[in-house]
Amino acid sequence: MEQITWQPKTKLGKLALEGKITIDEILEKNLVIKEPEIVDYLLPNLKVEFVLIGKGGTKGGAGFRIPVKRSAKVTASGRRIKYSIMVIVGNENGIVGIGRGKSKEVRNAYLKALRNAKKNLIKVLRGCGHWECDCGEAHSIPWKSYGKSGSVKVVLLPAPKGVGLVCDEESKKLFRLAGIKDIRVQTFGRTKQHINLIQAMFDALKNIPKFNKKD
Repeated sequence: MEQITWQPKTKLGKLALEGKITIDEILEKNLVIKEPEIVDYLLPNLKVEFVLIGKGGTKGGAGFRIPVKRSAKVTASGRRIKYSIMVIVGNENGIVGIGRGKSKEVRNAYLKALRNAKKNLIKVLRGCGHWECDCGEAHSIPWKSYGKSGSVKVVLLPAPKGVGLVCDEESKKLFRLAGIKDIRVQTFGRTKQHINLIQAMFDALKNIPKFNKKD
């Protein structure tokens, strides 16, 4: 059996290590996760996806999207470069999170993004909310939901079984890791800004419990 080297510093961490609380209970009670090690311990098989927030390519050539965003700041001491990374984590069964990290080194930016995503997990309310589908399975969302980030606004719509993920490629990563198999999405604003787009989608997933079928 693998030896546990993590020493919890918070009360929640101690409860998790002692087996007195589950990840579902933590998320349902909206408890704050300050130690990402809690997630590592309770959800060891969490999957990770990169969001393509940067641009690559050569001069005069066609550009393409990459996971790393590079920014430069000119100061009196010279030019300082920082790297930014955004990741999505999830168990493909109703739990998902997003996080961003910035650093002078790409690896450190990734580790920060991963830690932030684990501390930003939510429990997604899934269901079968489309009038054409009455299967009763948790393959879509139970009803319409809205999200916003910056100039981007999104509307999530329930879809019948078999429709799939009707949205852009980056948003598909979020829905797949959340365990959503069928959904339709309407977007408004500057959706090419993938950071705001994913944050708006995530906001809409968080807002699902705030709505009911009468809205």
